[in-house]
Formats: sequence, C-alpha cells, structure tokens
Amino acid sequence: MNKVELKPNIYWVGGIDWDLREFHGYLTQRGTTYNAYLIIDEKVVLVDTVKHYLFDEMLARIKEIIDPTKIDIIVSNHVEMDHSGSLPKILEIVPNAKVVTSTMGEKGLKRHYKQDWDLQVVESGDTLNIGKRTLHFVHTKMVHWPDSMVTYIPEDKLLLPNDAFGQHIASDERFDDQIGWEILKEEAAKYYANIVLPYGDMVKKAIEALSGLEIDMIGPSHGVIWRSFIPQILEEYGKWSNYDSEKKALVVYDSMWGSTQKMAYKLMEGLEEQGIPTTIRNLKNTHISDVMIDVLTSRAILVGSPTLNNGMLPSIGAFLTYIKGLRPRNRIGFAFGSFGWGGQAVGEIEKVLTDLRWELPVESLKLKYIPDEDELYKMKETGKTIAEHINKES
Repeated sequence: MNKVELKPNIYWVGGIDWDLREFHGYLTQRGTTYNAYLIIDEKVVLVDTVKHYLFDEMLARIKEIIDPTKIDIIVSNHVEMDHSGSLPKILEIVPNAKVVTSTMGEKGLKRHYKQDWDLQVVESGDTLNIGKRTLHFVHTKMVHWPDSMVTYIPEDKLLLPNDAFGQHIASDERFDDQIGWEILKEEAAKYYANIVLPYGDMVKKAIEALSGLEIDMIGPSHGVIWRSFIPQILEEYGKWSNYDSEKKALVVYDSMWGSTQKMAYKLMEGLEEQGIPTTIRNLKNTHISDVMIDVLTSRAILVGSPTLNNGMLPSIGAFLTYIKGLRPRNRIGFAFGSFGWGGQAVGEIEKVLTDLRWELPVESLKLKYIPDEDELYKMKETGKTIAEHINKES
C-alpha cells in the first residue's frame, strides 16, 4: 500500500480519501488525506490515526513495516474523528497500547468513545523517551479544538502538528515539492480560511511556542508533508494569524434580475480605475468556502443583495452567517443592493458587517428597480471612494 519513509524509521502510514468533496461545510474539490505516522524505535509509536473507513488502508501500510501488535504507544494529537476515528479498531489489535493525549484530549476521547483505555495525559512541555528519540508535546489549544496538541521529534527535526499547516489534497505524492507551491498555497489558504481563521490569536501563540524549534519537515494531518516550502508556509501563517490583508477588494453578490449585478460590476470598475485589484464573486455559481480564500487576503469586502421577502437573498444570508462564524478582522466593509419597495436587505447586510467590527467608511447604497446611467455612475464613483480608503491604509 505504498508506505513512505520520511526519516530513517519514521513512516507515513495514512489514508487517501480520493472521493471526499465536502468537509465541515466547505468544498474539497481535490479530496483529502488523513495522515498517520509510524515511528520505529525501542518503543513503536503511531501518531494519530485515520477516518474510520480508511482503517484497513492504514493497517495495510503498517503491516508493510511491522507487525501491528508491536505498537506500544498511540499519540492522539486531536480528538476529532477524522484523526481519532480508527482508535477503537487499532486498540482492538493492540489493547495494551498506551494512548498519549492532552488534558482536554483525555476528556474528549472519553466522551467520544466511552472506553476504558489506558490514557496517559501529557502537559504542554512534557517529553516521552522512546529509545533513540524523545517526543516533545506542545499544547496548541483552539488550533482549532481545545484538545489540539503537536508532537515534535528533535532528533529528526520533525514536527507533527495535526491540523496546523494542513491542506485538503488527495494525491499519491507525499511531499510539497512534488505538488508545487502555487497549488499548496491556495489549498493551505482555503483550509486556514475555512477552519482556523477564527483562532488567529491562538495560532500566533502556537507559532511563538514553536519558534525556537529546529524544523526541517512538517507532517500535518491533512495533505502533503512540508520539506521544501517551510519558510513560505510559516510566513503565510504569520500573515493570516495577524489578519493581515492586501491592497485589493472583493465584491460578493447575488442578483435576481440583474440590477444588483450591474451595481457590483460598476463598483469593481471604480475600484480598478483607482488601481485596486478586485475579485468579483457571484454566489449563484461560487461556493462560499471558495470565496473565503479571497476574504483571507482582501482589504475591502463589498457585499450586495436585492431585497427578497423583506430580507436578503438566502445565498447572501448563508455567506454572512458563515463569515460571522469565521470572524475575519481588520477589514473595510460596504453593503449595496437593489430593491422594489421594501429595501431591507442592505440594512441587514450592514448590520452583520457592523457586528464583525469592520470599518464602514462609505455609506451603503440601495437603488430602486433597474439602475439608470446616473445611478450606475454613482456606483462607479463609490467604488473609487472605497479605493481611496484602501489606499490610505496601505
């Protein structure tokens, strides 16, 4: 089953989920992997497992290397079931194996599986000698669950950070340089934007806690293993966790009869005339999880909807609910839309942007029925005004 040796006697033994197309509410067009790592030393250690339906795949890879009954220790860096889902099955094979987990991990595993397993709780900073190697444990609470923990092996300069630095990619290639930076940056950004974004402050603390470590390989629990682009992904995580943005804009909208769409494109025209690169996303044909990649880097987010049944279109409502949970900071917001008689949609959008504590330096705009040339000119000028505010802060 094509085990992969990362370091002498350290192997990738995970599972590849070629068919997965949705994960936690966002699209995974490239599938994903659930990565598990086997360390052969005086003690045999399995770090994390895989989603339950890929257990046989993981087990087959382990069997290529060693008799699975020889596993002494299983490290559970994270309770979530895409990583702990095969724990019950592997513990049927090695019932005497010790399960090492964090303080919150112990509580989570007991609540998930309600089994009398031999759990060894480690605090942040604890170490565990397994022979020639020592496992170092660092708690990374809320990156992205309370139980999250990383395992570091100083002798191999190998970091196993579970969900941090992950990407959803199903591939028969295991390393970053086999895929390429551009694809990995996009998938790592999408992963961060849709899962980790609300926990930027915790990510910064985790990066600080790991900053003194010598690292030449990072084995996350999703996607490929970092060995060539480590400086690049660390730099991106530094920017993302600081909620940094670029001097560009994002226009997100949906439209019923085309009026809000016309407004959206005039806003884009005004922004671009002032030198602001602008991405425009119609939620009729772009999934909100893909839009989050643009949200992650755009300084200004312009959201438009016509009024339907005294409110906004459901697609815009879903987007705003989603973004409210992910809580991007330090953005400029703007609400716009067309209406027939009520016009409530724009106010509802503006309320969400206010709740996010974004700057709203330009008054929202709503236009009745079909915008005429003068009104579209006003939209373009409004785009230019928003561009001025973006340029002021760059």
